[in-house]
Amino acid sequence: MMNRRTLMRAAAALLAGGVLAPKAWAAPFASRRIAVTTRGAGRDVVLIAGLASGPGLWNGVVGALSGYRWHLVHVRGFAGLAADANASGPLVQPVADEIARYIAAAALDRPAIVGHSMGGTLAMMLGLKGLSGRLMVVDMLPEGAAMIGGTAQGMGFLADQLGQYLTGTKAGRAYLAQMLADMPGARGSDPDVIANALRDLANVDLGPQLARLAAPMEVVYAVGSDRAQAGEIGRTFRTAYAAKRDVRLVPIGPSGHVVMADQPARFNAVLGDFLKGF
Repeated sequence: MMNRRTLMRAAAALLAGGVLAPKAWAAPFASRRIAVTTRGAGRDVVLIAGLASGPGLWNGVVGALSGYRWHLVHVRGFAGLAADANASGPLVQPVADEIARYIAAAALDRPAIVGHSMGGTLAMMLGLKGLSGRLMVVDMLPEGAAMIGGTAQGMGFLADQLGQYLTGTKAGRAYLAQMLADMPGARGSDPDVIANALRDLANVDLGPQLARLAAPMEVVYAVGSDRAQAGEIGRTFRTAYAAKRDVRLVPIGPSGHVVMADQPARFNAVLGDFLKGF
């Protein structure tokens, strides 16, 4: 049985930050797993926030870059949106399938897809379906468990324990509530949905499939101010994405996990270059 401190650290490492959701008009699409809003006009770009975050994570991006029609995905159960069909059972694959359905329903022709953290996992899953014209993953590895130094094989047990601790004990629910309270964009997230997402992510390993991902791909990852540590992080990302031909890896730092909040100008410049000519 993992001790409480280990479980708490694992939860903190996997939870992604965010900011409050933007006001926008709803796309003509109904789903019990996601909500999608659109802003702007131009080439289509799908933006997917991370675990417990809402689409407001991308406020700075949408405000800084013009010439695109942004499709902002909000996973139900995150950041104040009622859980609905995400209240129980598997989450990551069904959400990926719903985003794919949205892309078809909205008649998007191979849009650019940008995902942060868990959103990066979803973006890669969509890319593997052949739905993206180009793909950006922000601070996420192909193997979800590797983000906290584990493997899908080894972390599945921890994920189950973590889910049980966070949702099945008074102390775990109180700890998760405090974590969410400290993350403005995560307030109102459903703890059961978060636990389901953590469990799924700990068992995802897309690395073996990257070789068949045809779309151009860029991976942005966060580094701190310590040069030795930054070098180690870079090696980890290079190894993890080695199977993807011509992948471009871009470090941004000093930054924590939420790169677009910690280094907004640099992130927007990188994203703007990525989208040029798209």
